[in-house]
Amino acid sequence: MKLSNRAYQVQESPIRKLMPYALEAKKRGIKIYHLNIGQPDIETPTVMIDAYKNYDEKVLGYGPSQGLEQYREGLAYYYNKLGIDVDADDIMVTVAGSEAILFSLIATCNQGDEIIIPEPFYTNYNGFATMAGVKIVPLTTYAENGFELPAADKIEALVTSKTKAILLCNPGNPTGAVYSKQELRQVVQVAKKHDLFVISDEVYREFVYDGLEHTSILSREGIEDRAIVVDSVSKRYSACGARVGCIVSKNKALMAAILKFAQARLCPATIDQIAANACLQLGDDYFEHVIKEYDKRRNIVFHELKEHPEIVCAKPGGAFYIFPKLPVKDAEKFIIWMLQEYNIDNETVMAAPACGFYATPGKGNNEIRIAYVLNEEALKKAMKILLTGLDIYREIESKQ
Repeated sequence: MKLSNRAYQVQESPIRKLMPYALEAKKRGIKIYHLNIGQPDIETPTVMIDAYKNYDEKVLGYGPSQGLEQYREGLAYYYNKLGIDVDADDIMVTVAGSEAILFSLIATCNQGDEIIIPEPFYTNYNGFATMAGVKIVPLTTYAENGFELPAADKIEALVTSKTKAILLCNPGNPTGAVYSKQELRQVVQVAKKHDLFVISDEVYREFVYDGLEHTSILSREGIEDRAIVVDSVSKRYSACGARVGCIVSKNKALMAAILKFAQARLCPATIDQIAANACLQLGDDYFEHVIKEYDKRRNIVFHELKEHPEIVCAKPGGAFYIFPKLPVKDAEKFIIWMLQEYNIDNETVMAAPACGFYATPGKGNNEIRIAYVLNEEALKKAMKILLTGLDIYREIESKQ
């Protein structure tokens, strides 16, 4: 029997595809420093854990398809504190940011439509686009200039009669780029001229450094009818297992359509929403501590990478990823080699090979994504292992 085309076409996650090699290494007694996945080691807020522990309803029933009213009202208050003028009716709670992205694509695009995405991009956009029957048109950005967005004319050159939206991730996964007001102004200019939606993945909103400021697409004037934000609690509160996200838009027709998709899957998880809602009471001091910790980790990793004369690396302005270009031909083979053949005192490192973060064939073969989600001591050990292994692997590769 033959499966559907999308079953064959959907991409394996480059973040997880090498896990069999990692599992084999662990069976051999090798400790692995996981820099391949954005799973923070920072503790989930106590108020969130307590919300799970204290749930005492006698029946765990269905909730509203659009999400619990108290949580949507809490989210509206949260966004308004950030200067984003929305109310609860502009918010749809989703099963993590993943469902928010998928719902946004299927609500704005028909089968065969196109969506422009700056690359490298969050690899699962590939999978969501395949499931939605949407073609990704890549807008290539480069480490050499900090992964800045190209000028408006470069973006506009990719627009065709099939283009329906521009999808951004700000701050960026995997690059850590934080888009300036000017960069967003160019995107808005193209969107308005060609009647496109702008979908902005703002999951890492709080995590910006060096005095930079995050600008939400919802704060840009004149595009209220086409701006869509997708969001999640996973990284904000170090709660990746909670699977609570949302879509925010002032486009009433769009939100009415998405509600129908939400009704088809019944409702998001009730207890997880209650736990996420508890986090909305956290003060600025919570984020000040977390941001300070990630900034320290960012500086450790960037310093170690910059010390290597042949690594090209832009210092990320946000999120908790860094995306270096290595002096190797095939970064995936290098990571597999690290897992199979290289260790220091029975310890090795796993990063995410970057080819899966691109839609352009051949791009990213010599790049990796590093998630600086480990503590300071672990990161220092991991970077020593990675860079020592890199130099040995280069000698091996040069002889092949």
